Amino acid sequence: MSTVQASIPARTPSADAVSRWSRVRADRNFIAVWFMLPAAAFLLLFLAYPLGLGVWMSFTDARIGRTGVYIGLENYEWLWDDAIFWLSVFNTLLYTIVASAIKFAIGLYLALLLNRNMPFKAFIRSIVLIPFIVPTVLSAIAFWWIYDSQFSIISWSLTRLGLISHNIDFLGDPNWARASVIIANIWRGVPFVAITLLAGLQTVSPSLYEAATLDGATSWQRFRHITYPLLTPIIAVVMTFSVLFTFTDFQLIWALTRGGPVNATHLMATLSYQRGIISGRLGEGAAIATAMIPFLLAAIAISWFGMQRRKWQQGGNND
Repeated sequence: MSTVQASIPARTPSADAVSRWSRVRADRNFIAVWFMLPAAAFLLLFLAYPLGLGVWMSFTDARIGRTGVYIGLENYEWLWDDAIFWLSVFNTLLYTIVASAIKFAIGLYLALLLNRNMPFKAFIRSIVLIPFIVPTVLSAIAFWWIYDSQFSIISWSLTRLGLISHNIDFLGDPNWARASVIIANIWRGVPFVAITLLAGLQTVSPSLYEAATLDGATSWQRFRHITYPLLTPIIAVVMTFSVLFTFTDFQLIWALTRGGPVNATHLMATLSYQRGIISGRLGEGAAIATAMIPFLLAAIAISWFGMQRRKWQQGGNND
């Protein structure tokens, strides 16, 4: 028996290590991690690092040309008493809430309309996408001409119809300016909402509508009990992105109004750029940008917890 045992080769530690390494390499989770590493490195380099640097800079008195020293919460204390900053917060919330709500309503209507059988449907879908694919600056320049105080096509048309007696100063009056930039953002953002919701509608089985129709359900009942519940996860995702894009909008506002008149259209993003880059006060600009983070996290949290409450996604009942 001792002879048989002696004939069996003993496994060396190196052989065990090679065997374990082979099992690890065959593990899908291990392969997935390696595939994710380039994307993770990209996010760390171009997202996490600038974000961390901006937060740190908000606690300093950095200016263009010098690094600055740590001053604690002094920038935030100064912003707390800054009326222009709070006006930009109000403008940002108004801009985001109104524009996002209207974009969702129009986008959902367009998605339902484009989901029907209609002639030239593919062509109409491509036309709907045009406002979204046009560069933002070009869209802003087009609206700048539309809103021009002297040559506005809107003022010209209303004057010819006898509805107004003089041209409207769309970008010179604070209230008109707020409404004008919101309309421009709606025009640009509706295609994103409409096409995304349309993609979600394509996944709903027509047999569900056929069964509901046979049971005598009206069009509103079919939307309320079939379309809306099945579309809720897509709505949550698309509205989260819509709110984030609108809240952080910079190009459209800066190209149209530069935050004017009298700071009436200054958003937190544009005010941060003006204070940090144009005025050279990097610490103050970083503090304004950092103050946007809680609002963005709140929007993401609302969407996340809203989706978690939909127990039907796990096969249960709604709360």
